[in-house]
Amino acid sequence: MPKSSDEREVIPRPSGASAWEERGISRRDFMKFCTATAAALALPVSLVPRIAEALEADGRPSVIWLEFQGCTGDSEALLRAANPTVGEIVLDVLSVDYHETIMAAAGHQAEEARLKTEKERSGKYIAVVEGAIPVKDGGIYCCVGGRSAVDIAREVCGGALATIAVGTCASFGGIPAAAPNPTGAVSVSEAVPGATVVNIPGCPLNTDNLVATIVHFITFGKLPAVDGKGRPLFAFGKRIHDNCERRAHFDAGQYVEQWGDQGHRKGYCLYKMGCKGPETFHNCPTQRYNEKTSWPVGAGHGCAGCSEPHFWDTMTPFYRRLPNVPGFGIEMTADKIGLGLAAGTAAAFGIHGVVSALRKGDESDEGKEG
Repeated sequence: MPKSSDEREVIPRPSGASAWEERGISRRDFMKFCTATAAALALPVSLVPRIAEALEADGRPSVIWLEFQGCTGDSEALLRAANPTVGEIVLDVLSVDYHETIMAAAGHQAEEARLKTEKERSGKYIAVVEGAIPVKDGGIYCCVGGRSAVDIAREVCGGALATIAVGTCASFGGIPAAAPNPTGAVSVSEAVPGATVVNIPGCPLNTDNLVATIVHFITFGKLPAVDGKGRPLFAFGKRIHDNCERRAHFDAGQYVEQWGDQGHRKGYCLYKMGCKGPETFHNCPTQRYNEKTSWPVGAGHGCAGCSEPHFWDTMTPFYRRLPNVPGFGIEMTADKIGLGLAAGTAAAFGIHGVVSALRKGDESDEGKEG
């Protein structure tokens, strides 16, 4: 006799390495992903097995992804993630229990899914917030399910183990908070004081940085080290200018003077065309977008500084070049830099010559005494 619905055998969901293999990911590809993640996190290769072990373990962290005042660009970036793909992220790395854009449920069913995770996983889930949060006039300018974004954010982030603000709008207010900021848009940190928040800005964010942050959390049980603006140091610890593929042209005083000119075609420095790389901290040159194939400067457009606070107000006009910046000065020409280095080298050789002469004198005196 066929078994009743209560007697039927429940086939458990594959976990660990078998879950990755069932989705067509070979062991080799899985280890390549772990190695790439370790590299993104600036971790030694010796920790790759630990990352692999953490990802293969059961117990995917629950995620509630909130979407407020934004263009959905960060969700779009997530949908175009590769190595792992969004399917692998949602099904194998994380348990995305609520995300308006990609979840099947809608309306009251969707809100019930969020409330269920809040209740059953209180203090254990990760909150991901996309978009700024308006607080003016009681937050009426952004509502979901009849509730204001600020109320939902305070409830969800307040009960989360950690909160990740994705994109510049959630991290720093972004374009919604640009002057005159009619809705009183603020960042997640400002809207939910006291919450543990890590900021991953960018317009949009690079999904690799989000995955690396979560993998770090899964592996070590804590969020990665951050800078003074709450950004992970592994992704925002260096200026774009310092890692830029066009940096050699800057040092040589070779600049694009006009869009489409000979220098532009040769890949010269875009500083004079308004590139904000010297004042922007991000790993765009090394991590890149579109499966690590390109990024704005590589495609021939200057950096807009989108990962910096208030970039829309402070970095515009986007095609006007920066004033002097910290260091030897962005306006310093290659000739002046070269002269300075030459003078320093000459001085060094001069000192070396004096020291050598003194040493020879000492040696000759010792010979005479002997």
